[in-house]
Amino acid sequence: MPQGQIDESAGGPADGRTDRRPAGELEASVLAALWAADGPLTPGAVQLELGGGLARTTVTTILTRLHAKGAVTRERVGRGYTYAPAQDSPGLTARRMHAELDKDEDRGTVLARFVSDLSPEDERVLRTLLETTDQGTADETP
Repeated sequence: MPQGQIDESAGGPADGRTDRRPAGELEASVLAALWAADGPLTPGAVQLELGGGLARTTVTTILTRLHAKGAVTRERVGRGYTYAPAQDSPGLTARRMHAELDKDEDRGTVLARFVSDLSPEDERVLRTLLETTDQGTADETP
């Protein structure tokens, strides 16, 4: 086996460390850097915000994937792009929830199971939001 590669069949490195981050950790870090910024950032600026531990090409790849997912916007500046978050963190989470809901044909059952697992506090917040929406935005489309 070439040096630096991990034999996954052997259970990973002998010292217990893993060379891979949990799924989505890099994307979350890049989004956090963009949310904290005062404006759009280049991949190099994002790399610096992350502490420089990643190659600029890796940061560019992550930004390109986030753009393809609609999580960031980009604007051409010179030969490259600057990137900005498409939504704030709560907006992105809501978008992900909608995407998951759209994957199942039986939306009613999915929603019922989601609501049945809510904490009493979350249920109270949801009821308040639904009542407010019903009273104030009946003629608006969701």
